[in-house]
Amino acid sequence: MTTIELFDVGEPTTTLWLPVFASLVPAGFPSPASDELEELFDLNRILFRHPEATYLIRVSGESMQGAEIHAGDLLAVDKHLEADHNHIVVAVVEGECTVKRLVRRGTSWWLQAENPAYADYCITEPDNLRIWGVVTHVVHELIPGKLTALLRSRD
Repeated sequence: MTTIELFDVGEPTTTLWLPVFASLVPAGFPSPASDELEELFDLNRILFRHPEATYLIRVSGESMQGAEIHAGDLLAVDKHLEADHNHIVVAVVEGECTVKRLVRRGTSWWLQAENPAYADYCITEPDNLRIWGVVTHVVHELIPGKLTALLRSRD
């Protein structure tokens, strides 16, 4: 199972207004970027729709690589959302916490890994499973070590 470290989000005390530019940035060949500011947007509105029911977790393990969730990533998890087919969830299975995709196959529900090296888990006894929330966003750092340093500095 995946090891998970929980961080309470709490109610955002300030808004985080960031500029959103009107032009899209191609991931292919470069083109001149537009300097036209379209609007300001509060990032809290994207990441934390239900701040009172949202928490952050850090992930260890590689079972969700195919979903672009890697060891060290930070996940926003919303306890207010109802888990449904194809959602990535944080679940407790027989006392152990894990991040997996919840899928329905016929009449059965499964916790599906996104890495072929890991087995899927058929939910045969729903009493042994508890969904802690639906993963809404992944923060994947591109400068290794920065996220870890920031999270350590909060203590």
